[in-house]
Amino acid sequence: MAKYSVRFTEGFYRSLAPIPKKDVKRILRRTMSLADDPRPPGSQKLVGDERYRIRQGNYRILYYIEDAQLVVVAVKVGHRREVYDR
Repeated sequence: MAKYSVRFTEGFYRSLAPIPKKDVKRILRRTMSLADDPRPPGSQKLVGDERYRIRQGNYRILYYIEDAQLVVVAVKVGHRREVYDR
């Protein structure tokens, strides 16, 4: 499998601000692991959307995949209670 590149949106960086630093390190490590496998075990495609989500503790990382360009774009991260709110 080809290696993907991981990109982050400005909204992703903004959503990291209120999260404790120890959790941010885990979230970033988990997000960077998407370069090796953008659809790891445990990832789910969101219903009615082209985005996927993976879990990291109580947090959810939302992202989408551009297979033609081999790019994973991390869109948002947040606590599981509020990350899906639009």
